[in-house]
Amino acid sequence: MSRKIKTIFIFLILIIVIAAAYFFIKSKSSSQPRNMPQSMGTPVQVGVATTQDVPVLVNALGTVTANKTVTVTSRITGNLQSIYFKEGQYVHEGELLAQVDVKPSQATLEQYEGTLAQNQAQLKNARLTLARYERLYEKESISKQDLDTQIATAGQYEGAVKATLGQIQAAKLNIGYGRIVAPISGYIGLRKVDIGNAVSADSTAIAVITQTKPIAVVFSIPQVQIADVVKPLRDGKTLIVNAYDQSGKNKLAEGKVTVISNEIDSSTGTVSLKAVFENQTDQLFPNQFVNVQLTTKTLDHAIVIPSAAVQLSDAGKYVFTVNNHSEVKKVMVKTGPETTDGKTTIFEGVQLGDQVVTTGVDSLGNGAKVKVVTPEKVDTRILDNASAPHHHGPR
Repeated sequence: MSRKIKTIFIFLILIIVIAAAYFFIKSKSSSQPRNMPQSMGTPVQVGVATTQDVPVLVNALGTVTANKTVTVTSRITGNLQSIYFKEGQYVHEGELLAQVDVKPSQATLEQYEGTLAQNQAQLKNARLTLARYERLYEKESISKQDLDTQIATAGQYEGAVKATLGQIQAAKLNIGYGRIVAPISGYIGLRKVDIGNAVSADSTAIAVITQTKPIAVVFSIPQVQIADVVKPLRDGKTLIVNAYDQSGKNKLAEGKVTVISNEIDSSTGTVSLKAVFENQTDQLFPNQFVNVQLTTKTLDHAIVIPSAAVQLSDAGKYVFTVNNHSEVKKVMVKTGPETTDGKTTIFEGVQLGDQVVTTGVDSLGNGAKVKVVTPEKVDTRILDNASAPHHHGPR
């Protein structure tokens, strides 16, 4: 027999053996009773109703705004002599930012001081003359009119001295105003005028300072939730606000509500709130959009169950509870806020310690038999080893 015929013969034998094994296994499996799985119950996974403190949260979209924004200007008119800040640096309140030429004010001060000396000398002379006039009047050597005239002259010089003192004080203030200092602490922006240019009093902007420590976030909530915010604020309670990035997953900062608007926006049906954040790590930046999570109150010792157990029908929300006989019961429930760890608050329908079905709900009916199973843990090292490349030695 040739090698080719022998190979074909062996191949046919293998096919016959495989076919025989297949029909044997199929016939054996078909002989099993079909109702065995049903008698054991539908496999389900369950969760247990527990209690925990649940914060009532309001989510909104907010805009970060500088807590204060101040335009730095000069209080006097003159040439900008020096600039002591760098664009973008953090400046502290009272820090020297720029210097305006105050030589004209110094010259004016010297002029007023000279006038003061002159007026003081005239006042001294007028008072001495008045004293002589008073003695002469007592001896009836001069008329009452001459005495009154001298009294008026002395008063006139007293007024001149006071006026000059006021002018000197104003000149000194103008000299002090030549030192332009930061009115608030914050980050200073771009310089708007260069050294050597003339600046006008209270009109020429030198730079803008924005206060970001603390910083504010403005957001709006629906008018139906106003009562949850107004009452605690009026009672002096602190409402905590958390700011998250655009994904809503990364927490940026924690602050508190400071202001609620005194009117509702009729076009949107919302009311605006303002929260202040310390922002010590500079996570918040002016005009940044953030997701806001406002905590209005906390439900103490509330009953919670896994959110996966709550189902929705035309009649409302319901869950399947499991009794001691491994039978399920469909129970209508009244739910509350959800928690951040995947649980839902239950106000009615479920008691503490009840077991609720979380997985396998689709095939259940009222009174159905179930078998509670637990999810098996998979050793991920097996998967890692299977996916790792195998290195073969040289053949």
